[in-house]
Amino acid sequence: LRDSRGKMTRTLPKKRVRPGSDLVLNIDAELQKAITIALQKQLDRADTRRASAVALDPRTGAIRALVSLPGYDNNAFAQGIAQTQYQQWITDDNRPLFNRTIAGAYPPGSTVKPEIAVAALEEHVISPEHQIESRGGLQYGRFFFGDWRAHGFTDMRRAIAVSSDVYFYTVGGGYGPVKGLGIERLHRWYERFGYGQKTGIDLPGEVAGFNPDAQWKKDHKGEPWYIGDTYHSSIGQGFMTATPLQVANAIATIANGGTRYRPYIVQKTLAPDGREHVVAPQILQEHIASPQNIRIAQEGMRMTITDGTARMLNNLPVAVAGKTGTAEVGRDGRVHSWFVSYAPYENPEIVLLVMVENQTTDISSATVPVARDVYEWYYGGRDDQIINLHEHASDA
Repeated sequence: LRDSRGKMTRTLPKKRVRPGSDLVLNIDAELQKAITIALQKQLDRADTRRASAVALDPRTGAIRALVSLPGYDNNAFAQGIAQTQYQQWITDDNRPLFNRTIAGAYPPGSTVKPEIAVAALEEHVISPEHQIESRGGLQYGRFFFGDWRAHGFTDMRRAIAVSSDVYFYTVGGGYGPVKGLGIERLHRWYERFGYGQKTGIDLPGEVAGFNPDAQWKKDHKGEPWYIGDTYHSSIGQGFMTATPLQVANAIATIANGGTRYRPYIVQKTLAPDGREHVVAPQILQEHIASPQNIRIAQEGMRMTITDGTARMLNNLPVAVAGKTGTAEVGRDGRVHSWFVSYAPYENPEIVLLVMVENQTTDISSATVPVARDVYEWYYGGRDDQIINLHEHASDA
């Protein structure tokens, strides 16, 4: 045994080695590598070193890839890590030992809008055809809640596709003739989609994120819950936080038609005597919402690709549905950039989430180009040359 300085303190008696079980994972090693390469290529453009990605099967919850950057070589721990190396990692501001996919909690931004759409339909707040006008923001008394641009009149599908904040402020908090969900129903629907709770993935260190409500604010802030808080929650900002895995799993629930699974990495174990234990998919919640209401959200996510904020993916060899998201970070002009998607659109077999942390706003997105590269590779014969085609990708 060694102490914290690496000095040998005592030697344990040798024991006869007994073989353990082999572990077979759901991880697709080639996909993991392809996502890592595609993501690393975008980080210079984004002026950041921090990012994460999740790929999972929406039909079962099986994890196909988990990428957290910057990474580290875990072989360094096998024979006792050098103190200088360990010190370098734990003092690095980019925290390479931190698994962002399950332990990073961030405002999810507009990635939540498909879920809010489903909630609004289920609660009969609005019809999918009802149009709401965005002139670039919403004025409530002396407060102004901005939109990222003036979208004009949008119905629900188009509001998802162009990511209209005013539309979702209105269906979330209410404005004019639209009464809105209100924070209690928002909180309940977020919970239904898995926010504010651990997914239960078979890895240590997962965090629950945070799904706020009025009682929490009263108890912990000593303040009432204002309508502005509801507006912020309606677009995945304010007090709300989520892990990349939570966001991916919530969208997987929409992709598969309304079943939320427990994400899992271990496919099976093989004992030395030949016995095999296969890990079965575990359903956490079924029938989240009616199929017709989930279909509206799916159609809006498809329009994101064909006529919305992610048209870069419209010429892929497979039909993709997706949702972009941007969450402001402090006052330094930085944002967390999100893109979550699934494919094929009519029969989803993969959900892909990409999140770039603290990216510069000098470019529009570092996440959509990553998804483009990965889908081209995944559905284009898994040729490594495909990943390199966009070495100098233009802004998305």
